[in-house]
Amino acid sequence: MRLMATTLLMWACAAGALAADPAAMTAVAPGIWRVTLGTPESAVPTSLREFEPRGDGLSALPAAEAAPITAGDIRFKATPRGSVISLPMEKGEDIFGFGLQLTGSAKQTGMKRTIRVNSDPRMATGDSHAPVPFYVSTRGYGVYVDTARYATFYAGTHEAPRHPGQPGPTGKNMLIEVPAAQGVDLYVFAGPSLQQAVQRYVLFSGGGCMPPLWGMGVLYRAKGDSTAEEVLALAREFRARRIPCDAIGLEPGWHTHAYSCSYAWNKKHFPDPDGFIAALTALGYRVNLWEHVFVHPSAPIHEALLPYAGDRGVWGGLVPDLTVPEARAIFAGYHDSALVAKGIDAFKLDECDNSDYNGTPWSFPEHTAFPSGKDGEQMHSLIGVQYQRTLYDIFRHRNQRTMGQVRSSQALAAPYPFALYSDLYDHREYVRGVVTAGFGGLLWSPEVSDAASVEDLIRRIQTVAFSPYACVDAWYIKNPPWKQIETEKNNRGEFLPEWEQVEARCRNVLEARMRLVPYLYAAFMIGYRNEGLPPFRGLMADYPGDPAAFVYDEYMMGDALLVAPLFAREASRKIYLPKGTWFDFWTREKIAGGQSIEVPASRETIPVYVKEGCILPLAEPADHITPETIFKITAVAFGKNCAPRVLFEDDGETFDAEKGRFNRVTLQYTAENGPKMERQGDFPAVRYEISGWEHVE
Repeated sequence: MRLMATTLLMWACAAGALAADPAAMTAVAPGIWRVTLGTPESAVPTSLREFEPRGDGLSALPAAEAAPITAGDIRFKATPRGSVISLPMEKGEDIFGFGLQLTGSAKQTGMKRTIRVNSDPRMATGDSHAPVPFYVSTRGYGVYVDTARYATFYAGTHEAPRHPGQPGPTGKNMLIEVPAAQGVDLYVFAGPSLQQAVQRYVLFSGGGCMPPLWGMGVLYRAKGDSTAEEVLALAREFRARRIPCDAIGLEPGWHTHAYSCSYAWNKKHFPDPDGFIAALTALGYRVNLWEHVFVHPSAPIHEALLPYAGDRGVWGGLVPDLTVPEARAIFAGYHDSALVAKGIDAFKLDECDNSDYNGTPWSFPEHTAFPSGKDGEQMHSLIGVQYQRTLYDIFRHRNQRTMGQVRSSQALAAPYPFALYSDLYDHREYVRGVVTAGFGGLLWSPEVSDAASVEDLIRRIQTVAFSPYACVDAWYIKNPPWKQIETEKNNRGEFLPEWEQVEARCRNVLEARMRLVPYLYAAFMIGYRNEGLPPFRGLMADYPGDPAAFVYDEYMMGDALLVAPLFAREASRKIYLPKGTWFDFWTREKIAGGQSIEVPASRETIPVYVKEGCILPLAEPADHITPETIFKITAVAFGKNCAPRVLFEDDGETFDAEKGRFNRVTLQYTAENGPKMERQGDFPAVRYEISGWEHVE
């Protein structure tokens, strides 16, 4: 139950600021406290949450008896503009977070950030496909502001406010403005480290998502106007040429009408949808369909959704209010019976963000009114997560896991198995997205689309292979990009003279991804889902006490791998390796950490380094994953005495693991006892076989 606004002292406009009453701080979960400031709005992310906090994971983190920020540290006032909150910052304290941020530095100290959903951010203002009103500090705490408004955070940009009868400002504070709202709930997350504060936030959201095993593989998106014959020819070519690929994505052309959407098959291009899906399934592919949330008048669900739509449309289609259960039921019910029941495995949820910096802004305005009482500002913040929820619930009801894509998200979204994406960014911005998304417990896919050269293509595919969801997005070309990078020539069927050599290089990169599937799956199912640890995150999350690790072009992939992508048109790049000992993933060269090294761009492979003391399970690469796939693993021990490596073994398809139907496969290596494998659990089948061990010192 919310604490009443009268339990704290608010800023009076004439009297200056007073601290909140310490009695207003309430423990809501292990290491998490809430303080209610003023009178919060009802349309906030926590009011629409589907998942309860993961109490087991929170209890496993280091105990925190006292909140790192107390109610006495918080200053608040309600004004005609909205709510204003002030929190203390110490000298030397650095701030990270605010969700997916694609421009500017990963470090937010000294910056102003407005948490506004926008598909076309032009500067480092906070606008993003997935901004989150959550930040973490190098002091070892996190703060979440429970709002769907476009909150603005001044991260140490201004002096603390002056109070009557008190000395002048002595330092800089975190100032937060929440427009329109006359109050807000503030959540404080203990550390003691920055990383553990992020873990508490992810576990508070419900834990990380539970992807299918095939979601660790490769997704290829075909040209937007492809026919069934063209897609099937491409699918057969991949199998014949041993190109790893688990899922084929169809773009807008599968609809009878897109922008807005009909959600009905275009029979001119797909005369037999059931036969088409069956043919792809027989080849071992999963099928992913593009769509967006705006419902065209020709859609079978248009009339039923009219009472549950906003008063402004987009591209001639209505905008369903997916915060209303009736709207979700109509939207999900049709998708379930017409698409998922027919064999569709996943969806790409496009254009559920906003667009203000586009020459022709296309989304609904902020004053749009929705049946639930929410306005357009709130709906822009909420619609991405509620869209994910609507389609996820179909698969959940069927006991079938999915892995999709989405172009917008916000707070408390970690449990949904959707990777954020966009084709609007350059290579460096894609990498920065991997770094920053982790601070909001989100997944960002730096997909391959346009490439300026063959080397640029290879570098982009390398990054994709070492990212949360490996997607080659060829929506604009008929043939794979390794055959021809120039769009017009590709679509005319004019291939590079050396295309087979380029294809071989790309195949090798994608096979490296497939070798890491068991390792990556454990990072999701154990680290992310159970422990709240984002599987991809910036170095500063693991090394918050090392300012040299505050970089935005390197990241951790799981607990063992440091990835530092190469960029085209550069002679070399500098890579920082934190303190400790590291090994080159490809050559096994031993390198001392605590220093920066220079790597030539002529290097054939993406720079990846393994932390000493880790066991890395490397599988024989398969071209796709099936329910029957058995991974033959070479376990590589880096160093004399290694921490145990635990793999997660289940059917990879259903939610039965939640009922205890899984195994933990533990790999161990010590200098005294050598290698050892142990399997514990109730899952009857074997997914992992150890074919050999390798020891690197």
